[in-house]
Amino acid sequence: MMEKLHLFVNGEEVFEEIPSNSTLLWFLREKLGLTGTKEGCGVGECGACTVILNGKAVNSCCVMALEAAEGHVQTIEGEAKNGKLSKLQREFIKHNGLQCGFCTPGMIMSAKALLIKNPHPNREEIKEAMQGNLCRCTGYEAIVDSVEAASREGEE
Repeated sequence: MMEKLHLFVNGEEVFEEIPSNSTLLWFLREKLGLTGTKEGCGVGECGACTVILNGKAVNSCCVMALEAAEGHVQTIEGEAKNGKLSKLQREFIKHNGLQCGFCTPGMIMSAKALLIKNPHPNREEIKEAMQGNLCRCTGYEAIVDSVEAASREGEE
């Protein structure tokens, strides 16, 4: 069964007709072509598919697209503005918070959701917020360093 979906993705209004059983992950990747959001486990355990829905980090593989109706979704593609990386993205690069890059979009979206809620978290708060995101390359300290650096006052 097809359903009409209206929402905002990275600030752009979107109207689409989709199968009623579509996940938000499928919708973003297959319907909108926003492939920065990755499918890892498909069951909400790895965090590779993390996006921000109405200000909160969610595993898009576990959210039905229709649940996001009338909502606001931000993906990694919405993080950079006018071709300029965000402070968070720049700090991930500077502090080697990425290796192979597969988990990085989800990591950045989880970190962004944390910084929206708590602009100056301590290391323990960062670790707690990031615990739903798995990485097999970095050992996590560089990721925590990246988020901590992005939370410091200064240039955006």
